[in-house]
Amino acid sequence: MTNTVGAVQDPGVDPVDPVAVLAMVTSGVAATEASIIRLQAVRDAHLAVAQRLAEHLAAAGGTSAVRGEAVDLAARSVAAELAAVLHMSDRVVQGRMARAAELMTRYPTTMQAFSDARINTAHVRLIQDTAARLDDEVRAEFEHAAVAACEGETPHRAQRIVERIAERLAPRSLTERHRTAQEKRTVWREELPDGQKQLGLIHSAAVIDGIFDRLTQQAHLVKTANAKAAKNSALGVTPAPDELGDSEELGNPDGPGDSDGPGDSEGLGDPADDRSLDQLRADLCADTLLTGSPSGHDTAVGLLSAIQARVEVTVPAFTAMAPDQAPHRGSPTRPVSAFEIRTAQRTEQPGEHADLWAAFRVRTELPAELAGGQPIDTHTARILAGGATAWERVLTHPVTGAILAVDHYRPNADLRRLLHARDSRCRFLTCGLPPRTQDLDHTVDAAHGGPTEEGNLGGLCRRHHVLKHQTAWKVKQLGAGILEWTSPTGASYIDKPPPPVTFTIHQPDPPPDDESAPF
Repeated sequence: MTNTVGAVQDPGVDPVDPVAVLAMVTSGVAATEASIIRLQAVRDAHLAVAQRLAEHLAAAGGTSAVRGEAVDLAARSVAAELAAVLHMSDRVVQGRMARAAELMTRYPTTMQAFSDARINTAHVRLIQDTAARLDDEVRAEFEHAAVAACEGETPHRAQRIVERIAERLAPRSLTERHRTAQEKRTVWREELPDGQKQLGLIHSAAVIDGIFDRLTQQAHLVKTANAKAAKNSALGVTPAPDELGDSEELGNPDGPGDSDGPGDSEGLGDPADDRSLDQLRADLCADTLLTGSPSGHDTAVGLLSAIQARVEVTVPAFTAMAPDQAPHRGSPTRPVSAFEIRTAQRTEQPGEHADLWAAFRVRTELPAELAGGQPIDTHTARILAGGATAWERVLTHPVTGAILAVDHYRPNADLRRLLHARDSRCRFLTCGLPPRTQDLDHTVDAAHGGPTEEGNLGGLCRRHHVLKHQTAWKVKQLGAGILEWTSPTGASYIDKPPPPVTFTIHQPDPPPDDESAPF
């Protein structure tokens, strides 16, 4: 057999190398994506020119309208012209014009990185939206740090770092902004096709997470009871009235045996109920909102009503202190609380160390975080801390924030806690799923002698756990929780564990008058 140039091919060699083809496709997709991003930057430059043109037309029009109204009218006109050729809403085009003009004039570093295809449109939107709360004096500093954080990362994974940079430079603390934002909490409804409507709720992050977690636990319990009822029905078995069911209660990780309430499942479990978890969550939410409790699904003894929300929160020690117990206030001669730090055997004056902490850009209020990295306000964190029956202490490096240890380091549960603290998201290089979705994967398989220890374990979501074992993707540990991933084409990518807390400048805020729990 000969090829097109007359050379004889070796019949034992596959003319198509899948790895070479994948490398070619990867290179082509990367080059195409970079070209698209550069063209998007050019498009934004044109939209910015359109906005400037609208401002010029407004200034040259000589109308009696005030400056803002004249610019808006001119921008509408220009946007309508562009919308006609783009086949888009003129409102959308006008909004893009305003954002593009802001990008060109106020974010030159971001625009340059965008034009160079070092960041994409989602990164640009993240930087602009996050910087909206910053003063002009610190915007340039924020912009340089934010662009550096976005390069080489997905927007979702860069978001936490960018938010922390902004928090460090923000003129108002998270607690102040949270109180202002809470004034806008609301519930709304929107019409959907096919006789449906959508109900929306804006509330504090801890409340929303608690609501969703409680609904999920209840839905899991209903699913488990339904499965048991279907099994009994198929076998022709009639369960005893006081039988809870020996299947695992998925909503309670400790299992039904650890529940404080009675175990009567009377009225719970329908073999014909085939609703999905999402459908059950929606129905339980509707029941709770309409009746005050999930009466449509609950047992005779209120088993579902007894399920309480579970919210995982990381609270820095300074945040857990009362406002008068911050490091620069109070006297160590008085009794020391569980969260207070005794630093010197003398009486300190209020505000004595304020300048020292400010010099190091350290805020005594360190925002707490929900599992997954979203910050919550100090007051809510203190309420949750006060109501907790147990705490897991996590020791972090004071500079890098790397997880060093947890209390009672032993295999099993303690090792899992350490890894969840270190790997607060899936450790694949583009994934940001939170710890509750993770499998603890042995980097070197246990079957091949890999030890069950922190230096050989990493949290991976199921999708990327399977990817690691079933494809040519490889990973190895470089120490300190740093993972090096190698793709099928031989390209290497470094994934570092995210730092768990942030340090920003501000004095602690006094708690509001209402000391009630957030839910």
